[in-house]
Amino acid sequence: MNMKKALTLAALAVVALPMAQAAKPKFCIYDPLGTTGEGYRAAKDYQVAMQKHGYEIDIKSYLDERVAVEDFRTGQCDGVMATALRTRQFNSLSASMDTVGAATIVRKGKIDFEGSMEVVRRFIGTLSSPKGAELMKQGNFEIAGIIPLGAVYPFVNDRSIDTLEKAAGKRVAAFDYDKAQAQLIQRVGARPVSVDVTNFSSMFNNNNVDVIMAPSIVYKPLELHKGLGTKGGVGRFPLTIITYQLVLRGDKFPDAFGQKSREYVFSQFNEVVEVIKRADKDIPEKLWIDPTPADNERYVTLMREGRIEMAEKGFYDKKGLKLVKKIRCSVYPEASDCTQPTENW
Repeated sequence: MNMKKALTLAALAVVALPMAQAAKPKFCIYDPLGTTGEGYRAAKDYQVAMQKHGYEIDIKSYLDERVAVEDFRTGQCDGVMATALRTRQFNSLSASMDTVGAATIVRKGKIDFEGSMEVVRRFIGTLSSPKGAELMKQGNFEIAGIIPLGAVYPFVNDRSIDTLEKAAGKRVAAFDYDKAQAQLIQRVGARPVSVDVTNFSSMFNNNNVDVIMAPSIVYKPLELHKGLGTKGGVGRFPLTIITYQLVLRGDKFPDAFGQKSREYVFSQFNEVVEVIKRADKDIPEKLWIDPTPADNERYVTLMREGRIEMAEKGFYDKKGLKLVKKIRCSVYPEASDCTQPTENW
């Protein structure tokens, strides 16, 4: 080999070396069921979809949400998928859907589940559109997708706890990293008991707490029937809508990645809703506790008052709640608060 050719090959090798060593961006995926859960399966589909757009990513499963988010915060992951209760620190506006009662619609005393999910759809659709892109960025962090996990219901170990007032004095699980949750529980005279995602179900199943709030998708995998026993039940009232949120470190991805990601995630909305509906049906009908029409109307008001109080204390994003109200009133303009100045900061 002549010297000129050898130098050329050496130069090419030097140029190629960084490309060969460049690691794919890594997503930390929280799923309490690990690689067998719906969340992780959705992440695998997401990985394939982004590959079709020309983006290669790696995903890593986490059983502990706290660890997943901390690894992301400290730069060990370039992206994370976790619940909005944990990701609120990276973008408080996108977590507004997860605030108490934000999407809940009650029409003439009856829960409008379809209407509530329409609020969720419009909220996510608005933030997933190009016009909402700037709202998805906060510092170096960017929300790359929002996935609804369904309504959060109260699971009680005694069906006699069938109103908020009857929860007074009861032990209610409160996630230790959501300070607003503990205060909202205290507002109804109940006793918040600190838990996290790794132990809240076992605390309920072992009778260490009387009440937990959870979406129906965890009923079967976390064996919550054990905590319900023969006396318990599930209140058929959506306290909030919980979401998964995909968060990126903006400097680790091309500019176009976030928007492509949001559009793909939103395209899966209808499919995700079907999963949620099936999960609701997994809870035997005999276990459901239906509030009276009067209680439904009263709960909507109580949740609105609690939401406003928490926003004034700085726990919730006022701009986000204003957007949710605008959307909620576009779905159900007859609601009493739609003619009131509340949440119009």
